[in-house]
Amino acid sequence: MELIIFLVIGALAGFAAGLFGVGGGTIIVPLLFIVFTQMGYSPDNIMHLALGTSLATIIVTSISSLMAHNKKGAVMWPVFKNLAPGLAIGCFLGAGIAGQISGLYLQLIVGVFLLWVAFKMFRGGKKKTTSSVSNAHAALPSKPKQLTAGGVIGIASAIFGIGGGSLTVPYLTRYGVVMQKAVGTSAACGLPIAIAGALGFMFFGMKQQVDVPNTIGFVHIYAFLGISIMSFFTAKIGAKVAHILSPQLLKKCFAVLLTVVGFYFLYKGLV
Repeated sequence: MELIIFLVIGALAGFAAGLFGVGGGTIIVPLLFIVFTQMGYSPDNIMHLALGTSLATIIVTSISSLMAHNKKGAVMWPVFKNLAPGLAIGCFLGAGIAGQISGLYLQLIVGVFLLWVAFKMFRGGKKKTTSSVSNAHAALPSKPKQLTAGGVIGIASAIFGIGGGSLTVPYLTRYGVVMQKAVGTSAACGLPIAIAGALGFMFFGMKQQVDVPNTIGFVHIYAFLGISIMSFFTAKIGAKVAHILSPQLLKKCFAVLLTVVGFYFLYKGLV
């Protein structure tokens, strides 16, 4: 029965990720939070389990996304090499930081983050298209600064349970990288974030001796398998549907959903 629930979550998360063009983490974390709450898990562990499991599932989806973007030549590998070490170290450490934050405070933090993403999506239609830069990574900061930026994005990704696209894309476009290459490079960056984050939540969860069945640390194995399998297939369906419907309307609908979920987290954390 548990596996069926997680397959359904994976189907919804993958479809939404393809439909709205966002990482599955923004869907997976809230859904897992609700399911784990209904399953009667300890409130101290629920948010950590949702974040750790979300990052683990992103390993699979990021590989699929990375391959698709690489075929189109949209991944800037020199930039990826500069960001990746910081992303991996930052995300592993971020898992440790998240492990020290109480479940209630994590709910508040993630709630605020979802509201921020929703606000950005509401404003998305007003953004001007970024102009192309002939040598995309020439305009970017030095290697040490990129490494540091990767570390900051990695820490935030672990605490929010996301693949980092919400942070990596704005970082790259800020320095004049065209949107397609920013998204492609961000997809590649999702892999070290997801691997390091999942390992971090496993490691720090095992240190805290989490008493929840079918888990390794803060990663729920059944949830990881069910969500990964289904989201891999349904993301493609969501992407096809997105081409039929209005992108601006879709983004606004998703922003409304994130706003509701964000306030739900704040309510649960404060009450």
